[in-house]
Amino acid sequence: MVLSGSLFRNKLTFAEFMRKANNTNPRRQFKHFRSPSRMFWRTLRGMTPHKSSKGKAALGRLKVFEGIPFPYDQKKRMCVPECLKCVRIKAHRSTCLLGDLSSHYGWTKRDIVATLEEKRKAKSEKFYLAKQKKAKARI
Repeated sequence: MVLSGSLFRNKLTFAEFMRKANNTNPRRQFKHFRSPSRMFWRTLRGMTPHKSSKGKAALGRLKVFEGIPFPYDQKKRMCVPECLKCVRIKAHRSTCLLGDLSSHYGWTKRDIVATLEEKRKAKSEKFYLAKQKKAKARI
């Protein structure tokens, strides 16, 4: 996921968020999520009315993952053109990745997710080539 603004600027913003604490009861601290999926979930939670029943239901239906897990790796993926970086962000603006930001703040699973993603891509390409071969044989 691409964030607008440089990595340095986003690190400053997140560092400010990390300093938040509960002054009246320190045991009721803020949840400072480190993984990119939970950071994204927390951001979306801020955009939805999560205290109403409708918002709670919407957040309950939301699923966020690092990478693409088993049942979803075999589904057809769709691209939303309005959300592409080249459409939304000007070329001269600096950007950073959410994974980079989260790894700076203690997310340690980046290498594991990268290796699993490579395996998934290899498997997906093998399946696609077999599908193409099958389609050519049909013609």
